[in-house]
Amino acid sequence: MVNLIWAIMALVGIVFAAANGTINEVNEAVFKGAKEAVTIGIGMISILVFWLGLMKIAEDAGLLDKLAHLCKPLVRYLFPEVPANHPALGYIVSNMIANMFGLGNAATPMGIKAMEELKKLNGDQDTASRSMITFLAMNTSGITLIPATVISIRMTYESMAPGEIIGTTFVASAISTIGAIFIDRYYYWKRTRGGKR
Repeated sequence: MVNLIWAIMALVGIVFAAANGTINEVNEAVFKGAKEAVTIGIGMISILVFWLGLMKIAEDAGLLDKLAHLCKPLVRYLFPEVPANHPALGYIVSNMIANMFGLGNAATPMGIKAMEELKKLNGDQDTASRSMITFLAMNTSGITLIPATVISIRMTYESMAPGEIIGTTFVASAISTIGAIFIDRYYYWKRTRGGKR
């Protein structure tokens, strides 16, 4: 469905540009955008390879396991419906760690696996469980310690200080995560309280 929407938007834009005599600007924008996409992609590859390599070293050294062990009590509190040694918890923790380092591309496959495991726990129902909703809220608003992807884009466009956004990104993402957890808990409390009546 999304592909169809994008195709319709592109077609409408081209027809509108042809009708207004601005098709040359559209062609120029298409080629300029394609060139910039390649430039940004190459710039992102370098920093993502660096951080993914660093994470692999941390994993081999056992640092990720220790970090995951530190996060487990928080994850167990946030996802009480998930059994203690269930694979979903491992994927959730891995997703959270990847998001902390701003590696959205690395976090996505782990997030998908976590959702698959949570769906199995939910009996493969079409309605999202409490844990699935909580995970979606946390994944969307996740705390970011180092926004690697944004730093790489800023480096590509020759920013004077690409890392200056680290502090503000951390504060903004921490506030959004705390807000997401409070909202999630509020609606869960409201629903369970309403169910008891």
